[in-house]
Amino acid sequence: MGKHHRQTEYYKGAGVFFDTHAHLYDERFEEEGMSPDTILANAAAAHVTSILVPADNEETSKKAYAYAKENTGKHGIKIYCSVGVHPHDAKTYTDKTKEYLRQAVAEDGKTLIRAIGEIGLDYYYDLSPRDVQREVFEKQILLSKDADMPFILHERDATGDTLDILRKHHKAGSLRGRPGVCHCCSMSAEAAAELVKMGFYIGFDGPLTFKNNRKGIELAASVPKDRIVIETDSPYLTPEPNRGKINEPAHVPYVAVRLAEILGMTVEEIADLTYANAMNLYEL
Repeated sequence: MGKHHRQTEYYKGAGVFFDTHAHLYDERFEEEGMSPDTILANAAAAHVTSILVPADNEETSKKAYAYAKENTGKHGIKIYCSVGVHPHDAKTYTDKTKEYLRQAVAEDGKTLIRAIGEIGLDYYYDLSPRDVQREVFEKQILLSKDADMPFILHERDATGDTLDILRKHHKAGSLRGRPGVCHCCSMSAEAAAELVKMGFYIGFDGPLTFKNNRKGIELAASVPKDRIVIETDSPYLTPEPNRGKINEPAHVPYVAVRLAEILGMTVEEIADLTYANAMNLYEL
C-alpha cells in the first residue's frame, strides 16, 4: 500500500474532483496489490470526491454495479456506475444481454447506475465485426432514451460512422437533450463541435498531458467550458508525470492542471467547473 501512496504527489489546492470514468474493478489493480481501500484512500488524498465506474459488457456491468454498491461512501467518496456493452464486446450482445441491461436499470432506479456504456464504435482494433458494432450501438442508444439516462460514447477511428448514426438518431428524436459524453475524445475540434451541438459533453484524460498533443490542446481550447468533464480511464492512460505506472483516480488532478494551463484558468476553477459539469451530465 505504501508504495502506491508514494507514486503520486497529491493535489494540495482547494478544489474537489469528479473522475467521470475509472474502471476500478479491473484486475490490474489487484495485480498491483491495490485494494479498493487503497485506491479510494489515494483518491481522497487527491481531493477526488466522486467517481463513475463504467462497464464494457454484461460481466463488467455486474462488476461495476457491485463495486459501486460495496464501496460508495468509503473515504467520503460517492461512487456511481454505468451498464452497457463496449464495441469490442458487441459480438457478445444478445437478447439476454438487452434484458439484463433493462432490468438492471429498472431495479436500480438511478441510485447507482447513472449511464449506459461504454457504447459506440471502435474500428482501430475491430474486435467485433463493424456491422455488429453499429447494430449494438444503435440498440443501446435506444436503451439510453428509454431509460432516460445519458450514455458514455467510445469512438476510435470511426468518426464518420459514429456521427452518421448520431445524426440519424438526433433527427429522429431518439437522442436525449443531454445525450451523454464522448469519453476520452480524440475527434477533431470540428467533429466534436457537432457533438456539442447535439448536447454532448466532452471528456478529457491523461493524453491531454502528453507532450506534443496538439490535437488534444486544440480540442480542449475549442469546447465550450460548460461541456468539459475530466476522467482518468483508470487503470489506463496514465498522465504525465506518472506514465509507466498504473493509473488511478488520484491522478485526475493532473488533467485539471493541464486544462487550466490551456484555458488560462486556475486549477480550482477547473475543479469547480468540471465537477459542476459532471453533476449536470449525470443529473446528480
